[in-house]
Amino acid sequence: MIYITLPEEKTRKASFYLAMEEYVARNITNDDCLFCWQVEPSVVIGRNQLIANEVNVDYCREHGIQVFRRKSGGGCIYADKGNVMFSFITDGGNVGFAFNRYIGMMVLMLRRLGADASATGRNDILVGGKKVSGNAFYHLPGRSIVHGTMLYDTDMENMLKSITPTGDKLESKGVGSVRQRITLLKDHINAGMEELKAYMKANLCDDRHALTADDVRKIEELERETYLSPGFIQGNNPRHALTRMRRIDGVGGIEAHIDMKGDTIKNIALSGDFFTTGDVDKAILDRLRNVRLDKNDIAKALPEELEGVIMNLRKDDFVSLLTDD
Repeated sequence: MIYITLPEEKTRKASFYLAMEEYVARNITNDDCLFCWQVEPSVVIGRNQLIANEVNVDYCREHGIQVFRRKSGGGCIYADKGNVMFSFITDGGNVGFAFNRYIGMMVLMLRRLGADASATGRNDILVGGKKVSGNAFYHLPGRSIVHGTMLYDTDMENMLKSITPTGDKLESKGVGSVRQRITLLKDHINAGMEELKAYMKANLCDDRHALTADDVRKIEELERETYLSPGFIQGNNPRHALTRMRRIDGVGGIEAHIDMKGDTIKNIALSGDFFTTGDVDKAILDRLRNVRLDKNDIAKALPEELEGVIMNLRKDDFVSLLTDD
């Protein structure tokens, strides 16, 4: 695996590193690639999430915490200089396989450092039974991108106050407090932040690739055009007449925003912390336009298998969500 380096070591915005991993995926296509990064206090929301539902905007504004959006699904994360963020880029169309491979690598690395690490749920890594890492993924033609955060010495107050998880998400975790289910890696390994990063590079990578100043210029152009675009950051805030929301085991939270005309669906949009593995518009949303909001009609309009579009989603669960069954 190749470790990707920049010509100048400095802290950049999260939007730059999100653009960087996409640039690497599109332009370095022969090998697996990895790099790590750190940012000033930032919130990064998932592709399908609504800022108003996930972010304490007033708190972020008051404390200089910037808000960004990524192209992967999953939930909202907080990052600062006490986190180390990882980006893994690999070949292949099976993004689920790439995701599991990355999680396995990280769990093994933490165990070798002395931490009691394990993978659990859809996308978390636990140490001592508490979350220390959340991860997400998305797919480009021929390449898969997996990225995650490792909570080493994170500002927990900023983390808890900048993100506003819904009550059902807390309930689904079986705890009354987010803080009770999170731990910091510094309390479980005898290695500082820089030692952790050095260990990762030495044990996971056997070569390096240095990006050039021209590469950086192109990454910054992609950053401006996409990741810093107000339209991309704000995302789709759909007009709707009905809202259906449910947390589904193995899938995550899904919120359906349904624009109705009489008893017929005119338009539908989905938000939440689920992971997309296929074309949601083509396979689900387009099929539901001009369909009656009826259990049988919706079931007939949808394909039999939805797991290849939204990870772990069963058709019956989705139909029940839309019909509030």
